Amino acid sequence: MVRKLIVKVTAGADAPERCSQAFTVAAVGVASGAEVSLWLTGESAWFALPGRAEQFELPHAAPLGELLEAVAAGGTVTLCTQCAARREITEKDLRPGVRIAGAQVFVQEVLEDGVQALVY
Repeated sequence: MVRKLIVKVTAGADAPERCSQAFTVAAVGVASGAEVSLWLTGESAWFALPGRAEQFELPHAAPLGELLEAVAAGGTVTLCTQCAARREITEKDLRPGVRIAGAQVFVQEVLEDGVQALVY
């Protein structure tokens, strides 16, 4: 049975180490064979836009754009509905591989059997 890992990241450039750790854990989860669902909420919502993750810099950390691409290629990346609305981000604005969904979908995912959820 493949375990599911859900990583919810609330931090962006405002808390770079916490943000980077969340993306790193999600990407390592994909590389480890877990079913990964990465949720972008709060300030991390901006990384749902093309080019934004590539602008993020943190010394001694893997490039955020590469981590996000790895998760999108092997898992699911979701932008929180309310977070998108507060920032006036719509479906047409998103980078490839990102969807918009709300709390109902998040709750469904975390309540599945065998799920490990982490919030950063």
